[in-house]
Amino acid sequence: MITVFDKIQELEEMPSYSKHDQFVQGIINAIDERIITKGEALPSVNTMIKELGFARETVMKGYRELINRGIVESKNRLGFYVAHEDTEQTLKVALLMYLIDSFQEQFYRNFRNELGPNVHIDVFFHHGNITVFETILNMIKGKYGMYVVSPIPHPKTKVLLNMIPRNKFIMFDRYEPLQGEFNYVTQEFEKSSYKAFAELASKIKHFDEMIFFHTPGSLDPVEIIKAFKKFSRDYKVNTRILPEYVPGTAERGKVYFSLDNAEIWKILKDCKALKLKPGKDVGILSHNDEVVKELIGGGITTYSTDFSLMGKKVGQAVLKREKIQEIIPTVLIRRDSL
Repeated sequence: MITVFDKIQELEEMPSYSKHDQFVQGIINAIDERIITKGEALPSVNTMIKELGFARETVMKGYRELINRGIVESKNRLGFYVAHEDTEQTLKVALLMYLIDSFQEQFYRNFRNELGPNVHIDVFFHHGNITVFETILNMIKGKYGMYVVSPIPHPKTKVLLNMIPRNKFIMFDRYEPLQGEFNYVTQEFEKSSYKAFAELASKIKHFDEMIFFHTPGSLDPVEIIKAFKKFSRDYKVNTRILPEYVPGTAERGKVYFSLDNAEIWKILKDCKALKLKPGKDVGILSHNDEVVKELIGGGITTYSTDFSLMGKKVGQAVLKREKIQEIIPTVLIRRDSL
């Protein structure tokens, strides 16, 4: 009966193969030939050393590469197991996102394209729920070669993210401070929001009042609320923060600002019914740009980071395994609504 050891040892006759190459390719060949299949245990490090005569570091390095490629997984205190039979893949990535919406879709599409067809991606959604976030991280730890995570602003986040080795971790979208060096490609909310409001100040002052719809306890970044309040004070603009837009309450002379697309659509619907022209009778400002906001209602003014660029940057960082610490700029996009 042919074993994993046999498949590794038969590569000794190939002079171009180092012991590391023999180890990795031998296990891959054993999987391809179905000598060992998904879910089955691989020999322990000590057994490999005894049977092959390889150095411990060679065996450990070989297992680490196979784990990074998603072919093998390490189960705490139980050993190494075949995780995937697609041995052509070069990497297995866990992508942990808030939720799927149009701008997160922009990120994912460009991230996926950048990685190419041989990289396996598993996508998880935490919906801003720290319990779900913790459950997912506990479930996936040790099973992936790279973890790409959009974090939650929460006291437990730092502890949970410290479970992930720094060389396998990239933070994206929102930034949360962690101890030590780590990779990130994120956006910034407070300074960029204030800058967008300030650039629109002359337009906003044509109206009687600016209303920001923010539901307490929602996923809205608190930094935007701080920027909105500071703008109100600095520019002496009449403002209010309301928990939600009530359909049918659109008024002439108001600027409406919301991070929720559903609210923007309701406001536009009421404007049409009440014959209020966006940009003239009312102002409308939205966060996070997308194609539909360019087309609907004569165009909705937004300020937004470039999620397509973020997806490309994170994808490149995953493949190159190089240090990256970058904040993607936020840009004001002026259209007819304000």
